[in-house]
Amino acid sequence: MTWGRRLWGIILLKLFIMFAILRLFFFPDLLKRDFDSDEERASYVLEQMTNP
Repeated sequence: MTWGRRLWGIILLKLFIMFAILRLFFFPDLLKRDFDSDEERASYVLEQMTNP
């Protein structure tokens, strides 16, 4: 029974590293950095999605 708990601990630690720490360093919030308002962000995203 102790192996199961240890394995789940390792799995949860790896998930935390993948989603929390790597996101901070490798996936910056470009829309928040490049645009000042929500309207500008929305229009940019709409333009990028509709143009081929």
